Amino acid sequence: MTRRALAALAAVTVALALTGCSDEAPADSDRIVLSPPSEGEGGADHTHAPGQGHASAAPIGDGTTATAGGYRMTAVTVPAVGKPGDVSFRILDKSGAAVTKYVPEQTKLLHLYVVRSDLSGFRHLHPALGEDGTWRARADLGDAGPWRVVAEFTPEGAAQPLVLGTTVEVPGDWEQVAVPRGEAATTSDDGVARVRLLGTGTVSENGRLRLAITNLDDQPLTLGSFLGAAAHLTGFALDSQGFVHVHPYGAPEITDDGTVLTFHTTFTEPGDYRMFVQVRVDGLLHQVAVTATVTAP
Repeated sequence: MTRRALAALAAVTVALALTGCSDEAPADSDRIVLSPPSEGEGGADHTHAPGQGHASAAPIGDGTTATAGGYRMTAVTVPAVGKPGDVSFRILDKSGAAVTKYVPEQTKLLHLYVVRSDLSGFRHLHPALGEDGTWRARADLGDAGPWRVVAEFTPEGAAQPLVLGTTVEVPGDWEQVAVPRGEAATTSDDGVARVRLLGTGTVSENGRLRLAITNLDDQPLTLGSFLGAAAHLTGFALDSQGFVHVHPYGAPEITDDGTVLTFHTTFTEPGDYRMFVQVRVDGLLHQVAVTATVTAP
């Protein structure tokens, strides 16, 4: 068996594992319903799937603190290394009461990101909400070290989404992993899906970030729907560790570069960002990380 075939087989195995952990089963009812933007329309008019909140408003908080906008993340737990366990936490409001009512965004009441502080590990989870306001999600972190628990959500009645986060130390031996940077880090693959950034991002409330999805032969891939969109993209600033979540703008385009996706961005500071791209291909969920450079206007 060739090296490429072995890599592809390994990637399919990983993708199966990712799909098995995801509650996003591929279905015809989960089809993409985005439409291209009209000329002259700003980023505030980028489209979402039915039932989703409007995400053009910048969030309060960037995931680097457990408190923002009068809300607080508390009682955070993560599993030990070596076996799956629960990530759990509660969100409290200004009065100290647990928040139990949320507005859906990209088909979910809350998006949870568990990422190692050196960005070498990343989990995108969708926890279940208990009656007492406790969120729980099953996860296997795989490695020891400092792990950040970042929650993105919109409480019912709030004008803007919030992003809260805290760091939990997972006991065990670990080594710091350097984040890939430079031109080579703008392209990566998981053995099946290749992601290539097309240009750089800019500091702007109405910016754009484009990337191409192809197979390993640089041919366009047909993307399924994940969370009601063609792709899910989140990132972390390498300098400040601030969290960014960008949204698809219009429908995928098939070009000479591959299947091209455009995202609406609201970067507030220049620098390098580690971006985690999630796409569905042939029913399997793939996750690829690239490093984007964001420049000042």
